[in-house]
Amino acid sequence: MANALLSDELVAFLLDDVIQLDRVLALPAFAGHSRETCDLFLGAARRLAREILFPAYGEMNRELPRFEGGRVQLHPRGRALYRQVVELGLLSASRPEAVGGAMLPMTVTAVATAYVMAANLGIQGLAGLTTGAARLIESFGDRDLRERFMRKMYAGEWTGTMALTEPQAGSSLSDVRTRATPAADGSYRIAGTKVFISGGEQDLSENIVHLTLARIDGAPPGIKGVSLFAIPKLREEEGRLVPNDVACTGVFKKIGWKALPSVQLTFGEAGDCHGWLVGEPHRGIAHMFQMMNDARLMVGLNGIASASVAYHESLAYALDRPQGRPLSARDPRAPQVPIIQHADVRRMLLRQKAIVEGGLGLLLRAAALTDLAEHATDETTRRESALLLDLLIPIGKTFPAEYGFESNTLAIQVHGGYGYTSEFLVESWWRDQKLNSIHEGTSGIQAMDLLGRKAVAAGGEPLRLFAAAVRSTLAEAETDLGEHGEALGRALDDLVATTGELAQRGLRGDAEAMLRHAADYMDAFSVLAVAWELLAQAIAARRATGRPAAFREGKRRACDYWFRTDLPHVAVTLARIRSGETSFAEAPVDCF
Repeated sequence: MANALLSDELVAFLLDDVIQLDRVLALPAFAGHSRETCDLFLGAARRLAREILFPAYGEMNRELPRFEGGRVQLHPRGRALYRQVVELGLLSASRPEAVGGAMLPMTVTAVATAYVMAANLGIQGLAGLTTGAARLIESFGDRDLRERFMRKMYAGEWTGTMALTEPQAGSSLSDVRTRATPAADGSYRIAGTKVFISGGEQDLSENIVHLTLARIDGAPPGIKGVSLFAIPKLREEEGRLVPNDVACTGVFKKIGWKALPSVQLTFGEAGDCHGWLVGEPHRGIAHMFQMMNDARLMVGLNGIASASVAYHESLAYALDRPQGRPLSARDPRAPQVPIIQHADVRRMLLRQKAIVEGGLGLLLRAAALTDLAEHATDETTRRESALLLDLLIPIGKTFPAEYGFESNTLAIQVHGGYGYTSEFLVESWWRDQKLNSIHEGTSGIQAMDLLGRKAVAAGGEPLRLFAAAVRSTLAEAETDLGEHGEALGRALDDLVATTGELAQRGLRGDAEAMLRHAADYMDAFSVLAVAWELLAQAIAARRATGRPAAFREGKRRACDYWFRTDLPHVAVTLARIRSGETSFAEAPVDCF
């Protein structure tokens, strides 16, 4: 049975019955589209993903990029595959027509991205980074930069990266040392080193534009002294492209995402690396957060996509693989049964299903909030959607990475001994998945962002908006789902109260006491948010009488499972957070 990557029935259900895409399409910004045009785009994305990209994944995962003479050569099929993603229009699908886009809702392009990522994440990773880099220039660059770089990037002629991390700084962007010296021609001369730059060197595109953080000479220390620059691998001089003193000095050997090279870049070894300021001086971090947030949602989508493709693979295996007999069987000569007949295998499959479907629902909700935050016709809706989106971004990045890794582990377990062999792809997706908890800010960083900034921002308004949205769903819980509604309501009250208590610790100046259990807080919030999503899906499935009975039953079973196995842990976790438990925080360094 061919791997579906994502369930088409699930996607249609989420778009039509849960997110209600028609309400998004009713916004004036999307007047040029209908459900039919969206379906055409999604159909093309599915065909490309299933028929072209997915068959190439295993081969590209085995035959790694080659680093020779400062150049990185990707898999020979990479150029043609990337060109087909470009021709699909995915790079600029959600951007305005004025910049070469199709002005599709992000809600729709997120689904298309998930299909393509599930098929071949290396190719889509390069495309997604290019879109994010081009959008930075679209948002903050002047007309010259948009003409010089952005249009070629959206057209797929050039690619883009985000070049943030440095060897001595890691995720601490306030400590970047890359220098930018003003030049007489209005550009800057850049000097410095960046590491872990995905797609920073490759042979698929004519040129690569690095959106780079650096310090202008004389800038103040810390975050307030960091600016954003566009630095091409090749710069234009007299109508031709010439080297821009950007060197790839190494390629990292990763355990996953192997088709997308992660490299070390050195700028300005010869003193002739030209960079162009994007936006205002010393506002680089604020500008870059647009791409960082886009990238975090992209990583979240990849987490769900990697979990989904592995779930479908393990489901097909469980349906087909005969082994053992029912516990009630007495005759050893009775035929063996498919392993899906065993309760523990169904447990592992149902957990994968709940993680994938709850996580995808959460990410499509975030995508719909993006559409509303940018295009709603009234200011209140735009503002509230933006606040709720900001709250959900760290969850939408972390839950798919952490619980997606667990889901991928279960997919291997379903395969038994075959699961840890390279002949079966589930081990590759497991390795790919692990990177998602580190990409674009580790899970620990996301947890501190959620608790230390997002949940308490604007006087706690984002959390109030989240609570109101959850309670709106609780009001729809019908009789047979009322038990779940009551449980979720109690957990929500507990979360809100705990957040208030932690915020008070922070207001008293005790940041350590506030943030010590940020990782636990993230876990509790994530489990609760996914419980909300699964309850909303169960309610919608109950009403969707036109959908297959087995599908509707699956929605109810996934909801029941999550509410009975995971939601109860929220109370325990929140109690531990409030207790101020300090075993790890007070452990002396020399005891490890």
